[in-house]
Amino acid sequence: MVQSSFDVFTLWKEIYNKTENIWNNTLQETLEKKIFAESLGQIQSQYVQYQELVNKLTESYLKQANLPTRDEIANVASLIINVDSKIDQLEDEFDAQRDRIIKEIENLRKSVSSLEKKLDKVIELLNQTLEAAEESKTSIAAAGNKTVSK
Repeated sequence: MVQSSFDVFTLWKEIYNKTENIWNNTLQETLEKKIFAESLGQIQSQYVQYQELVNKLTESYLKQANLPTRDEIANVASLIINVDSKIDQLEDEFDAQRDRIIKEIENLRKSVSSLEKKLDKVIELLNQTLEAAEESKTSIAAAGNKTVSK
């Protein structure tokens, strides 16, 4: 006696393979037809027209509600990005200028210090000259007094 077993999965696989081949052939034939391409083009054209209409209606509504549109927000975002990049550029320039200014200030400090030392020497020499002049005045006056008293 031969036992035949009924396997559901084998039956499903056979059904799948047969229907898959049929659908594959049908779809391939449909995709190759000119009318399919024309229909697809019309659907895309209608979809584009629908999108344009929705965009116009949305823009009109946003204007009525005094709200910014997507393009206006994109413009503001673009402006913010430009300002941000300019700020970065200015920061870089500021850093470069700051370093240059710090070097100039350091050079000025050295020059002022050198001038102060020279000025101190000049003042010291002037004081010595004044003291010498006063000493000579007093000695001349003392000599004059001796001459008068004799």
